[in-house]
Amino acid sequence: MQSAATSISVIPAQAGIQIGRVPIIRHLGLAEYATTYQAMRRFTDSRGTATPDELWVLEHPPVYTVGIAGRAEHFPRSGELPVERVDRGGQITYHGPGQAIVYTLIDLARRGLTVRGMVSLIEQAVIEVLEAHGVGAERRNGAPGLYVDGAKIAALGLRVRRGCCYHGVALNVNMDLARTARLIEDQ
Repeated sequence: MQSAATSISVIPAQAGIQIGRVPIIRHLGLAEYATTYQAMRRFTDSRGTATPDELWVLEHPPVYTVGIAGRAEHFPRSGELPVERVDRGGQITYHGPGQAIVYTLIDLARRGLTVRGMVSLIEQAVIEVLEAHGVGAERRNGAPGLYVDGAKIAALGLRVRRGCCYHGVALNVNMDLARTARLIEDQ
């Protein structure tokens, strides 16, 4: 039986994953959530077998996103911050300044990846970035994302259509936690 926190390392070549071309990385700065979400969906719907994969790196103004498992009791009580319903897995996630977001627009089929394999690769990439900065993060079974000292530092959610994924990971890097807590408490 595995413990609640596991350290699984995924080495692409050993897992039979086809690396192929390196994804195009787009730095989008501060971008509205709704516009970005629609752009991800359009990109995924219009891509062909030769369309290069992309990683979109950005931040969002304060917003809640609610995945397909979102339940009403988790919704904010007031309407000060926007709430966007989306088609990724998971429940509710807060996004805001100081959070590094990477949207992974990847053709899983072309790269020989399963959804679980993609989630593991994203988690491992974040673990390695954090380790390089002296921060140890860990996984939890049944809970996508990463944790440091029991607190969630990275939220992860994907959607797959036609063998391609979108959405991705949100890593709390330099958030104004006092401001964020006030925003969330006010909800």
